[in-house]
Amino acid sequence: MAKSTAKPIVAELGRPETPEETAARKAEQSRLYRDRKTLNNLLYALLVCVGLVAAIVFLVPRSEGSLLQDVDFAKVAADAQPSMPIPLAVPVVPEGWTSNAAEVRTSNGDDIVSWYIGLITPEKQYIGITQALDANPTWLNDQVAAGRASDVVTIDGVSWDVYDNRTSSADVGNVEYALTTESGRSTYVVFGTATPDEIATVAGALSENVLAQPESSTIPAPAGDGEK
Repeated sequence: MAKSTAKPIVAELGRPETPEETAARKAEQSRLYRDRKTLNNLLYALLVCVGLVAAIVFLVPRSEGSLLQDVDFAKVAADAQPSMPIPLAVPVVPEGWTSNAAEVRTSNGDDIVSWYIGLITPEKQYIGITQALDANPTWLNDQVAAGRASDVVTIDGVSWDVYDNRTSSADVGNVEYALTTESGRSTYVVFGTATPDEIATVAGALSENVLAQPESSTIPAPAGDGEK
């Protein structure tokens, strides 16, 4: 019996495919196959990348503490003291606190010279200490983010003005809460994002230095003052 050479009927068409339709169908199947292979390759490459990242995260040893080097602000203060006519504050801070900066600064515009220490608490909150020489109201206003004193507290015999900016709608930066006081030619600002109690702790650590400041009239003016 002779083999039938009739082409099979395609159900969707209700008739045999034409050569052009057969070629088109095979081309579409080839395209879909290539697309699936490309997608599979992309997924495989993505899984490999995720695996490599996971291996790095879990296998590479990491430091438990901050990668920033702790600044020895007491040493920086000792080096800076000969250039300053006032005793610089060097507070004793609680265990676990670190310092990320310590330097003598000069403000823009009014050239107010100040001693600055930056502290970081164990909860990674910031506290700044600024001790300025012969500060003026404009400088102080800038330091407290233009806030207004809302209270006065006494800490270890020193009265501090309280600036609580935590509910302010203005951009206060890191000055969410601040304490300020004056002694002799020094103006102190203790401020930051830490809790009021932590900021008060730092203020208390400054008490000895605040009370030890000589009166303004007994401090000689820096060389060159008054000269034009």
